[in-house]
Amino acid sequence: MRVWASILTVAICLTPAYSKINRKEVVQSFNPVRNASSNSTPVQVGNGNFAFGVDITGLQTFMPFGTLSSWGWHNFSLPIAPGQTSPADFTGLDWWTHGRLVNYDQSNPAEPLISNWMVQNPQRINLGRIGFWFGNETVTETDLSDKSQTLDLYSGTIVSQFKVSGSQVIVKTYVDPGSDSVAIQIESDLLKGGQLGVFFDYPYSDVNKFDAPFVGVWNATSQHSTSLQKSPKQAQITHNIDKTTYYTAIQWSGYALINGPSNSTHRYVLQPRGDSSLDLTVNFSRKSNQAGDDASLIAKSSADWWQDYWETGAFIDLTRSNNENATELQRRIILSQYLLAVNEAGQDPPQESGLVNNGWYGKFHLEMVVWHLMHWGRWGKWALLNRSMPGVYERFLPTSIQRAQYQGYTGARWGKMSDPSGRSAPGEINSLLIWQQPHPFYLAENEYRTFPTQNTLQRWDEILTQSAEFMVSFAWYNTSTGFYDLGPPMYPVSENTPPNATFNPTFELAYWRFGLTIAAQWKTRQHLPIPPSWLHVAQNLAPLPIINDTYPIYQDMPNMWTDATTVYDHPAMTRHLRPPTPNRGSQSNTSLWDFAHLFGWDFPMLAMNAARLGRPGKAVEYLLHAGFAFDDVGMPIGGPRVATPYFPASGSLLLAVAMMAGGWDGSEGARFPVGWKVDVEGFEPAL
Repeated sequence: MRVWASILTVAICLTPAYSKINRKEVVQSFNPVRNASSNSTPVQVGNGNFAFGVDITGLQTFMPFGTLSSWGWHNFSLPIAPGQTSPADFTGLDWWTHGRLVNYDQSNPAEPLISNWMVQNPQRINLGRIGFWFGNETVTETDLSDKSQTLDLYSGTIVSQFKVSGSQVIVKTYVDPGSDSVAIQIESDLLKGGQLGVFFDYPYSDVNKFDAPFVGVWNATSQHSTSLQKSPKQAQITHNIDKTTYYTAIQWSGYALINGPSNSTHRYVLQPRGDSSLDLTVNFSRKSNQAGDDASLIAKSSADWWQDYWETGAFIDLTRSNNENATELQRRIILSQYLLAVNEAGQDPPQESGLVNNGWYGKFHLEMVVWHLMHWGRWGKWALLNRSMPGVYERFLPTSIQRAQYQGYTGARWGKMSDPSGRSAPGEINSLLIWQQPHPFYLAENEYRTFPTQNTLQRWDEILTQSAEFMVSFAWYNTSTGFYDLGPPMYPVSENTPPNATFNPTFELAYWRFGLTIAAQWKTRQHLPIPPSWLHVAQNLAPLPIINDTYPIYQDMPNMWTDATTVYDHPAMTRHLRPPTPNRGSQSNTSLWDFAHLFGWDFPMLAMNAARLGRPGKAVEYLLHAGFAFDDVGMPIGGPRVATPYFPASGSLLLAVAMMAGGWDGSEGARFPVGWKVDVEGFEPAL
């Protein structure tokens, strides 16, 4: 794992570095400081594949925040009802689609048990809890005094201090950049006499769709098991949840004893004695005996990795602007960059809440990959994007081709709500959404603009070929108009229209045309023939629908701007707009759209639209909108519709800022309000 971390560091350093801006000074000026635990969000350290969230003690003493990973998943036992005992028993539902029955992965009322199992499994699990043990004393957070906690963003270090029973405790918390290991350094006189120790505890998995702010069931001790193996200065705890098994390898400095579990719990206690300091490393793994490096080495590795992270790639400095909006925007930028590296730089696309807690059972959504991941490329951090892209599409290609073939199409139909196996969870929206289909073209084209090499062309070629084949196969030739239509049945981006009436949605039509255009260019760049069907469908796609000089959600949509049920959720029509309609469409969105129901990436999308229309002040207004909030540590607030954090907000914020910092083709350069003093480094124009 250490070799992997070294390779990663070198890869990140290949991005050109700049020295004009004092990046360390800018970054550290936004170090979060807390004096009490939050009830909703932790302070985190992590490496993109593994994250550890803490309360005010620097551990998980009073708040059971998550320890989540890319690999930590669990399946509940399958149903035992006859005909519903295996995923192979799931049959989905048939819908009429242009004169034929097509089978979609949707929950079938005739087989509710296996349908629900397919939706709910697997779930991402909380690997465990680490907190302070205060001997035989019952201690709550209110018993602590002089509490303070600072997250040093530049080194990935949480420094926590507090007093308990009159004695000071100082804690430093880190995560290894190259393994699923958390390192903890503790200083306190309470350690000498055995009055202070560290506990380890384990929850059962939860079947809830959303587990926030905490993940797991802590009172179901009889439904899972743990066991302890110990030797001098190290121990291993094995955790069995149904058929899922993983290991916690613990190693420490000095003299200490570990025992447990306590009665009717899965809690183990490490009790040091004789020294006022304790260095501790805890590694979580699917493999046994995977001890991590010692804490001091992890502290250095963390500092080195984070310094490389901040000093390479693109950067923006708004701190010379004497403007509170600029200061708040800079805070959001810096904290988002930190949290996305902690939560969203893994081997798979991230779930909406990253590695903080669980939403949608911990699964990730393929329609959201651009919002979650494309900012890495736009900020020049390609090594982090390449951890998952295009590898995820390569892994999912067989199941996506199988999905298309089963429905009577060619090519690869990408799923929606997915787990690492490539299976898409059943659901009406899950099976009828299509805007994830052109994403590979957007990701690939952005990469080719930065790396116009044969290697880029070849590694994306099969993914793009199979994506285009499905897009052409899915488009339906309408003999009455002479155009190729999209849908029905389908759901557009907004997910709020009747699927059997929805066809030719504005955004999806524009994105389909973009994808097929890039598909043809991809073949031309390799001196390969372009399939005639690609060109024919691209040239004959239905035109973008227009109602009263504005773009509706879909063609012939009734009462587009007068029915309150149509002007809420994601206003995707603001993307890919062309003059002169964009101004009128944008004005209609602003004046008539239900902003109370917007959330997350809606606001950066509107900001990018405003920037392209020459309204940087309006763009900033969207990025600082009251409905687009970030808490004190930079966690994007989900609101009433989605749990906190909702990280598509953070990724899309960075995408919008990258566009405003680098401009776009034909209009290069920064776009910020008049009077702001803006320094930018390393940004390229957007598509």
